Amino acid sequence: QLQASGGGLVQAGGSLTLSCVASGRTFSGGAVGWFLQAPGKEREFVAAISMSASNAIYSDSVEDRFTISRDNAKKTVYLRMNNLKPEDTAVYYCAADRDIVVATTADEYDYWGQGTQVTVSS
Repeated sequence: QLQASGGGLVQAGGSLTLSCVASGRTFSGGAVGWFLQAPGKEREFVAAISMSASNAIYSDSVEDRFTISRDNAKKTVYLRMNNLKPEDTAVYYCAADRDIVVATTADEYDYWGQGTQVTVSS
């Protein structure tokens, strides 16, 4: 099971840090990713990180603004979001993969959290 938190309302240019805490074996061995879904749109890849944290990948729209990290001892993955823009407004979901390969497509992930709302005002 995954529990995402940290969303909220922030002004453009502001920052938020999302957290994704796992219970059970959902972080055992695999990559973890963040996805966003805006109203009426498909779920989109944001960032993902390998089990060892040696490999992290980002979508073009967030690279240089967002940073993904993980603390395996705490079974927690973080998404630090800087310089937020109104177009970042969405529900953000974390997802865990049993596979060690860092994937960018939602159907590669096996476990999903409930989502946390991020709203960026202009």
